[in-house]
Amino acid sequence: MTTAARDESADLKRQIEKLQKINKALMSRVERSVDSQFNAFSLFETAIALDHQVRRRTQELQQAMRSIEKAKQQAEAASSLKTTFVTSVGHDLLQPLNAARLALSALGDLQVAPDGEALIEQVDRCLVTLEDLIRTLLDLSKLDAGVMQPDIHPFELGDVMEPLARDFAYYAEKRGLKLRIVASRQTVLSDPSMLRRILQNLLANALRYTSHGGVLVGVRKRGENVLVQVCDTGPGVPEDRREAIFQEFQREHSDTPGQTGFGLGLAIVRRFAQALNHPVRLASNIGRGSTFSVLLPTSAEAPPKPEASPPLRAYQNLIAGAKILLIENEPAVSEAMVALLERWGCDVAAATSGKEAIEKVRALANAPEIIIADLHLNNGERGPQAIAAVRQAFGQDLPALIVTADHSPRAEEEVRRHKLEMLKKPVRPAELRSLLSFLLA
Repeated sequence: MTTAARDESADLKRQIEKLQKINKALMSRVERSVDSQFNAFSLFETAIALDHQVRRRTQELQQAMRSIEKAKQQAEAASSLKTTFVTSVGHDLLQPLNAARLALSALGDLQVAPDGEALIEQVDRCLVTLEDLIRTLLDLSKLDAGVMQPDIHPFELGDVMEPLARDFAYYAEKRGLKLRIVASRQTVLSDPSMLRRILQNLLANALRYTSHGGVLVGVRKRGENVLVQVCDTGPGVPEDRREAIFQEFQREHSDTPGQTGFGLGLAIVRRFAQALNHPVRLASNIGRGSTFSVLLPTSAEAPPKPEASPPLRAYQNLIAGAKILLIENEPAVSEAMVALLERWGCDVAAATSGKEAIEKVRALANAPEIIIADLHLNNGERGPQAIAAVRQAFGQDLPALIVTADHSPRAEEEVRRHKLEMLKKPVRPAELRSLLSFLLA
């Protein structure tokens, strides 16, 4: 091979090698480009799949939220219906209970045999128990509905504790138990009516389950707070039952017949204490007794001075011969009230509405000396309206009072707005008699 041929062959090899390198580089670039396009496409497909999943999960979440909202609305509707039902039933139950209490009081004024007196006392105890159950159910219903709000202000603790000592003294003596309530003049911040209910239920619970020994209620200082303690010598509460007894309709065994209760007393204690933010604690030793403690905040602010109450008992002799107008639409309640008032020597005219009341009293020689009216009358008429109509008909601002089985704050506000006295059914005869005597005076 000539030199020229060899040079030409070498040149061709170099060109071939160069072309091969270029081709390899181009192939590598093409492969990288294909890989990149494949990865982008894969990412695109993944993004589409994720988007579908997000949309599906979002729809499921929205459906779940709609279901939850619907269930919430149904629960609220059911709670509202339950509250309305319990309130209405409670109102209706208090009406015949009020009639029974009034009729029983009238019966007690009659001369009956000793056996009859025992039966009257037994019936009265049953009515008191029934009344307490109805009031408790109404209180629970109000708490559930959120219509019972605490009225927290400073007051002396003794103003709540001292009346409890008087209220439970007879019951403790009858059970053969010692009852000691050490009242305190410490000023606390609470709602006095709700706190009274708490201590009343704790005290009733302690006396119910204590068969020997007694019950002590005392107060201890705890820094900026005070601890009110109700201690008994009862059987004690097992550790595994100490939380359960605060639930509704949870009852412990009692060795005393008829003393098992309804299992609502401590439930009311827990619910009221939570509403007031007063922690309640229980310490108990089996066979030795239990101590329930309620922690209350103290107040440096002096409590307002209570208005002086007239001595009602001094006026009780004014009832006999009094002319009373009764406006009551429940026949049983009206009959029982008339019977009781007539036993007291009153001259009673009964009506079911303001219009009928005016017609009846116009037939009399003189205007009535006092008006007693139910709050809820027939056809939407209200007691204050009927009283106002009678007053206008006679041109006199006749003394008047409202009796009602409606225990709602709205009812109290309505009566207060018309500047009338108010008694809640079931009416206690002694309380009615004292108030009538005061108004007549």
